[in-house]
Amino acid sequence: MSAAPVLALRDVVFRRNGQEILHGVDLTVRAGERWALLGPNGAGKSTILGFCGAQTHPTSGTVDVLGHRLGRVELQELRRGIGHVNPRHPVRSAITAREVVLTGLTGTIELPLRWSPGPEQLARADALLADVGLEARREAAWPTMSQGERGRALIARALAAEPRLLLLDEPTTGLDVAAREQFLETLDALARAEPDLTTILVTHHLEELPETTTHAVVIARGSVVAAGPVGAVVTTGTISRAFEHPIEVVHAEGRWSARARRTAPGSPTARGSGPATGSGSSNGRIGVNG
Repeated sequence: MSAAPVLALRDVVFRRNGQEILHGVDLTVRAGERWALLGPNGAGKSTILGFCGAQTHPTSGTVDVLGHRLGRVELQELRRGIGHVNPRHPVRSAITAREVVLTGLTGTIELPLRWSPGPEQLARADALLADVGLEARREAAWPTMSQGERGRALIARALAAEPRLLLLDEPTTGLDVAAREQFLETLDALARAEPDLTTILVTHHLEELPETTTHAVVIARGSVVAAGPVGAVVTTGTISRAFEHPIEVVHAEGRWSARARRTAPGSPTARGSGPATGSGSSNGRIGVNG
């Protein structure tokens, strides 16, 4: 028997300022799966993530998140079951790493006035910081932390409320190679420690996929190019079609990489490139424009 759906989009249409942005969206994500949402810049990945995070309502169709249908549920309560890691998290004061994690319990950016964490909450924040390798940096002020440290602190923050769904919106933005690798190691360790946690990671760089990724959906030009188990989706043909350029994809020792494929003069830029048709999609159609 398959795991229960954590996310289900059915025939979703989304319009903004009179323009249809998404049309005919069908996508199912089940408990314990670790998805990558891939595609070129402007393909609509952030729009789709808005549905996943209960931040955006469809114009028509249905979106079910954690078993609750958008439009029929109190959103603040629903969002407590969703963790969000955004490298553009707008902390503006010199709060500490521990305080950043505690804001995951309050659902705020800064610690609320007249709110004090209890001993159990402090212990949980410290344990989460230790889990992401920041035990020695728990009193570090946000402005003094590196981008890599901030990213790991944001994972701990997202986990503070014990979410069932974790969203990662281009989480390695701004990281150097070493910090990126440390961050991906943290995600792999999290997958092993929390096997029931469902994750969706948005990126357009294959090198940023953790080894523990189980599924992927690739979108381009308003359609799903492919969706399903990651090994069947992240391929040379699929990525070349999505990015409309001959890209050779290599999977070695659990990690993916991509580079431009050389073509002979006068040959097509990519066999099978051009507008995506949606063929090969195993579980959905997504229309994206923008």
